[in-house]
Amino acid sequence: MEFPILSVILFLPLAGGLGLLFFPREAKQPMKVLACAVALLDLALTVWLYAAYDKSAGQMQFMERAPWIPSLGVQYLLGVDGLSLPMVILTALLTFLSLLYSVIVEERVKEYFFLFLLLETGMLGVFLALDLFLFYIFWEVSLVPMYFIIGVWGGPRREYAAIKFFLYTLAGSVLMLLGILVCYFNMHPHTFDMLQIARVQPLQGLLRLEGLVFWAFYIAFAIKIPAFPFHTWLPDAHVEAPTAGSVILAGVLLKMGGYGLLRVSLTFFPASAAAYAGIIGGIALINIVYGSLVALAQSDLKKLIAYSSIGHMGFVMLGVAAASTKGLDGAVLQMFSHGCITGALFLLVGVIYERTHHRDLWRFGGLGKYMPVYCGIFMFMGLASLGLPGLSGFMAELLVLLGSFEMAHTRWMACVAVLGILIAAAYILWTIQRMFLGPPNEQYADLPDATPVEIWSLAPLMVVVLLIGVYPQPLLRPIDASMALLANSLAGMLSP
Repeated sequence: MEFPILSVILFLPLAGGLGLLFFPREAKQPMKVLACAVALLDLALTVWLYAAYDKSAGQMQFMERAPWIPSLGVQYLLGVDGLSLPMVILTALLTFLSLLYSVIVEERVKEYFFLFLLLETGMLGVFLALDLFLFYIFWEVSLVPMYFIIGVWGGPRREYAAIKFFLYTLAGSVLMLLGILVCYFNMHPHTFDMLQIARVQPLQGLLRLEGLVFWAFYIAFAIKIPAFPFHTWLPDAHVEAPTAGSVILAGVLLKMGGYGLLRVSLTFFPASAAAYAGIIGGIALINIVYGSLVALAQSDLKKLIAYSSIGHMGFVMLGVAAASTKGLDGAVLQMFSHGCITGALFLLVGVIYERTHHRDLWRFGGLGKYMPVYCGIFMFMGLASLGLPGLSGFMAELLVLLGSFEMAHTRWMACVAVLGILIAAAYILWTIQRMFLGPPNEQYADLPDATPVEIWSLAPLMVVVLLIGVYPQPLLRPIDASMALLANSLAGMLSP
């Protein structure tokens, strides 16, 4: 029997979290060390998974299958391919760095680190599950810890933001559950096996029913992305969430929506995906242009980055709408790249907020003189976010634009989407100017520069962003192998 690497990666954080519950409440430092060690070990296992993964094969690998509830056709079914592998690595990386940064937390340490490790298991489960029943359980599991992280350790309006986040996501989950049940009852024999449902496509021919189910799944995933007009929960959740919570929210939870579009919507309902590609692409353009314009109008640094996420995730939706190999490659690479860049930017927001206790861009100025290391890291990540060539943001968005331009139904959309890049450059450069340039503000003369813990929390993300920008092939190769299979299945429905 092969070593169950996926199960170990999936449940190691949960085991570590349960271990924390046996510590006395006053043992804060040992609990922090254990949580970080467990997250680091899980990250090491994902690196080993990447090394052992056959990057030229697009099919599922390392599959683990066992009966769970045979009478209902429910299985414990895990697998990883070129779509889920980058998301698993991203989840493990951002969770470890978030926990490393969170050593500053002193309030309810046991509960905080337990919820973070439980959240990691939930997120990993979404990306590894190949049974819809299991997928739905992990989708819901990831919702609860984030609700408490925002509601307990968040800002002044944390209860409002947490409830809004919970209700929006729960509404999408209800629609998803209805869609899952329709797929289940149209399979003979009844099964939740995602690979089998994708192969049989049980709603094919039932065009009206397939369209309704497609939109049910779409709304569930669009709320998570978040896509217009379901985006209004995101700024509140980001502004009120603690720093590490914002990192995971933007870096991983939003990607669950994009992952769902690729894993479920395109593979289960290719005819509906092709029929409604124009609508999805149009919503993507609203995300890109509207999200970027609203970001440009913000004076709160955290809210600016939150709205920028709406714009950047619009490129993921545009790649999905194009459904060409390059477009899908770009969508997956954009999810990974955006997770690293925006996760780092939210960490940087936390660093400056801990020192100044505000995020008002107009009250900064000249910080480059007093915090040169922090300034350098922020400028690096800001330039990555606006799409500077040589960094990962440029490569991801370039692939999306190339893939969109080669398809007839999204060609004009690619031309419009370029406006989002232009606006992103405007708000990032204006932010850098207001924070770091100009006359120094003397009240910040004694601010300490980035500490070693803060630098170590950010340095790995800088390295990843640079490596992918300069040489994306190691990550792009497994993505391309899987996305080529998906694009080929849609090729007859969309004309280049």
